[in-house]
Amino acid sequence: MSAEEVANAFVSHFYQTFDSSVDGLAGLYNDQSMMTFEGNQFQGSANIIQQFKKVGAVKHQVKTTDIQPSSSSNAIVIFVTGAIQIGGDNPLHFCEFFHLVGTGPGQYYVHNDVFRLNYGL
Repeated sequence: MSAEEVANAFVSHFYQTFDSSVDGLAGLYNDQSMMTFEGNQFQGSANIIQQFKKVGAVKHQVKTTDIQPSSSSNAIVIFVTGAIQIGGDNPLHFCEFFHLVGTGPGQYYVHNDVFRLNYGL
């Protein structure tokens, strides 16, 4: 699969799973994974999933996805923009950056994840 195919499949799976059962995202992260969520850093799959759960029920709508190969042939960077509805409130704009690193043929984990809400757009 090309980097673009991997990234598009990942983005679709990530947000569908986040919206329906956040625990299903645990396998996408490992102990080396780092997430910055609104300026706060979390390391390791368990800590990242715990932070996602604190957000509560959400619904994402992806608007754009930008994809680039990383400095290594087994890594991909992804930048996503869209809208997130938290607990039935009005949607807010968000952006999220992922750095996927390959662990084997067709297998990747999220090494870095940076999430920000975009206010006042």
